[in-house]
Amino acid sequence: MLKVRHAQRSLSARAWLALAATAALLGAAQAQQSPPPSKLPLPKADPPAKRIITQGLGKTVTEDLIPCANPKPGMNLRKNPVGEITAMDGTKLTVPVANNFATAPKLPDLYNECAGVTPKDMSEVDLNKVPIVELDKDGEVITGFMVADNYFELYINGQLIGVDATPYTPFNSHVVRLRVKRPYTIAVLAQDWEDKLGLGMEVFQGNTCHSGDGEFVAKFSDGTVTDSTWKAQSFYISPLQHPDDVVEYGNVHDTSHLGGRIHPLARLPTCREYCFAVHYPIPDGWMNPNFDDSKWPRAFEYLDQEVGIVGVPGYWRYPEAFIGSRWIWTISLVFDNTVLLRKMVR
Repeated sequence: MLKVRHAQRSLSARAWLALAATAALLGAAQAQQSPPPSKLPLPKADPPAKRIITQGLGKTVTEDLIPCANPKPGMNLRKNPVGEITAMDGTKLTVPVANNFATAPKLPDLYNECAGVTPKDMSEVDLNKVPIVELDKDGEVITGFMVADNYFELYINGQLIGVDATPYTPFNSHVVRLRVKRPYTIAVLAQDWEDKLGLGMEVFQGNTCHSGDGEFVAKFSDGTVTDSTWKAQSFYISPLQHPDDVVEYGNVHDTSHLGGRIHPLARLPTCREYCFAVHYPIPDGWMNPNFDDSKWPRAFEYLDQEVGIVGVPGYWRYPEAFIGSRWIWTISLVFDNTVLLRKMVR
């Protein structure tokens, strides 16, 4: 019995020696090969968005871009100020937004109290008097109707067609006629104007630090309407209690945790003239057809009651001009002040 156990131990030892030799040979062979990756490579991530942070009021440079030529008692009349502010990193910014108002053509009026254009309904609107902007000689003539709270600049295929004639108030609306062929790209710079430059605040019902709201609506005769198929990106967000109130999820500049997307649900800051703003650089060529907006968020749709536009004659007098369209903006009407909108029409 002892001899048998000894033989088993001897056999076991020889087996282990053989296994060890085999392992050594395999290890040498593997050492001559490239080691496998520890994990699969991940797609390259977008670089983090560049934040530009400001705090407090900007300096007024122009008190009123265009005084109302036809002021009357009872009009919702405000000045149209423009200024500048220096960010914490030294960047100088135009507030509320760098714009082309001074040099660009003004879009034809559908309704404009300051210009004395106030048709009671569409039967008094002669579209044949609206000049046609020629973009494509072999294109079709398309008519578009637009309203912004407060200001917008319209680009088609990268060309600036015109700008809103009233940057702030009274609320107005525009009509445009274009000869263009599909596909074509609509791009809009939309701005919620402000009384307190750099803070996204306006004077409203006795509140000198009211956080305003912005929105845009449009309808074109080829069936194109503003809706959630448009892209919408924010570039100036204020007023904020702290810059960290803007949470970045990829290309989404999110403030939804502040209570809601509209008044009165949004939780407003208490910092008043000491509030912060977060700005993002507007990319070059953002209005061009070949600009890549694939990672921009889709626009959010809003109801008439949510945007607070009920009773504004530049919109309500002409329901057939806007039927089927939706008010659009970003994730927040309240905090997002400068918004770029894009739509490829195929």
